[in-house]
Amino acid sequence: MKKWAWESYWTVGGLVSWLILPPMAAWLTVPGFIEIILQSPPDVLWFTFIMGFLWGIGGLSYGLGIRYLGMSLGNSVVLGFSAAFGALVPSLYYNVYPSEGKVSFTDMMANPGGQLILLGILMCLAGIAICGKAGMMKDSDLSNKKKKQGVREFDLVRGLVVAILSGVLSSFFNYGIEAGKIMADRAVLTGYNSLYQNNVTFVVILLGGLLSNLIWTTYLSVKNQSYKNYLDKEAPILMNFLFSSCAGTIWFLQFFLYGMGESLLGNGASSWILHMSTIILTANLWGIYRKEWSGVAQSTKWTIISGVLVIVLSVFLVGIGNYF
Repeated sequence: MKKWAWESYWTVGGLVSWLILPPMAAWLTVPGFIEIILQSPPDVLWFTFIMGFLWGIGGLSYGLGIRYLGMSLGNSVVLGFSAAFGALVPSLYYNVYPSEGKVSFTDMMANPGGQLILLGILMCLAGIAICGKAGMMKDSDLSNKKKKQGVREFDLVRGLVVAILSGVLSSFFNYGIEAGKIMADRAVLTGYNSLYQNNVTFVVILLGGLLSNLIWTTYLSVKNQSYKNYLDKEAPILMNFLFSSCAGTIWFLQFFLYGMGESLLGNGASSWILHMSTIILTANLWGIYRKEWSGVAQSTKWTIISGVLVIVLSVFLVGIGNYF
């Protein structure tokens, strides 16, 4: 992006990914999605929307986590917490509010498969702790000048606080899928392809995320007068709109494909933690490519590698546990 403020291109990308594409995808795959949404209980719609709103705040703070920690460490902490909380909390909820066909925490504790899932979640948290340790080792290994070369605004303490907040709130997307499951189930009962059932729920979740993001970006646009970017003749306006829209489209495809996979795997711990951990692995490869760990001691490099491997191993444990 050239000569546009962050809030300018974030708004364009957000409108594409959270307002335009979700109903378009739902209309192409579940043409009667509007009727399904309108026939759903108001409390279901409201709760699903709120989960999306809170997830949206997590998405905003995610950017700050990456800004202060870098691609490798930032994604490991943010998405590690998101994976663990997103996989665990629904079962705790169903322990308090039992629902037919839903697996509670007590159910998980009562069978070997559930115990393996819980072990995988604990291992995921252990992997996050190891990654955090690597961040502290990096902080002591490098001079301020060296830190800035890999991550321009590296700040371990501030980054960890923001990343943990972002990770917890980002898991609310998975709660939104769970809260709006009645809409997905109704789409299947109506006769639509079950592979695309989650596209109905995504419309409501992403409207919530759109609202929280628009509140913040509008505030920044007014405060910084960056709304003028859209008419700035010195900026490549057309290309900026195009790139922002492409970014929003690619982002939406992430959950379009996740929704298909979840419909086959089920919205248990395995779907969410597999999705998050794959992002963690990919982000760490980008972090290596961007030389974010260049200049640190070998022990620090092995520590971050160990943390990532532990998180990846937790995915296999959760997947095996879900199978049983």
